Amino acid sequence: MARSSSTNRAAKLAQRSGRARVRFQGGTLFPAIVAMVAVLGLATIVYARQSRPAEDASPPTVEDHWHASYGFYLCDPETGEMEWQQLAGDQDIRDESGQITGQQPGYARTGVHSHNDGVIHWHAFSSAATGRNADLGVFLEVYDVELSDSELKFSDDQVSGATYKEDDTKCGDQDGNLRVQAWDNFQDTGEGITYTANFNDIRMTNDAMVYTIAFAADDVVLPMPPEAQNLPALGAADSGQTEPPGSVPGSAVPGSTVPVSTPGSATTGSSVPGSTAPGSTAPASSAPPGTTGATTQPSG
Repeated sequence: MARSSSTNRAAKLAQRSGRARVRFQGGTLFPAIVAMVAVLGLATIVYARQSRPAEDASPPTVEDHWHASYGFYLCDPETGEMEWQQLAGDQDIRDESGQITGQQPGYARTGVHSHNDGVIHWHAFSSAATGRNADLGVFLEVYDVELSDSELKFSDDQVSGATYKEDDTKCGDQDGNLRVQAWDNFQDTGEGITYTANFNDIRMTNDAMVYTIAFAADDVVLPMPPEAQNLPALGAADSGQTEPPGSVPGSAVPGSTVPVSTPGSATTGSSVPGSTAPGSTAPASSAPPGTTGATTQPSG
């Protein structure tokens, strides 16, 4: 009898011990863990929503219609002389009667194009060309121009499909290099900002900017394009458009070479080497603070 009583007591103790473990593991600990995970998950979601960056509302917006002067200032590989080039075509699609029936894909997507006039017409149709997306690369892509840190390549229907490549293309007996000179306004008298890399990322931050895209020897001073001083009149040709254009653009001859002229002279029609025809003769101190003569690489 004593042996049976001891066995019964041991069995009862084992049962109590087992029940106690089950109650502890499944009674309060598991729900507490689930609740803690749920709270942490909710807090993470709230934080992510609050820390999400606001939509880019910086200009240009789809309500803006901006104009910028541009030109390709390119050396003759044989002689080193400099001449201006523009992109041909307004990117409109026309039927046999000349009526506009649509736009080329790049223009239709961005609302950015030119009118054979040395002017970038920037009336964005979508976010592809607004705010931080508004950069020089948007315009170049519309015309299938490839511009890297070391090579400028035109499509077959632009500038005779020319290619300018550092360490390969010469400017006469000198090495040629790519640079972009940018000014905040066509009335600036300073040297502007010199970019030596990341050209496609150069921002369009305001109306009336100027861009000179050059392949030239290092000692060539980069001027503004000849048409820059006529920017207000050229831009006014379609300044009322906010939708895809439906009118015939200007009558400039597509694909023509713009002759280089000495600034301040009314005479045109002669090619002048870039090293003898700088576009800005005012001292650097006359430019807006922080923008004159600087060399920089835009951040991506």
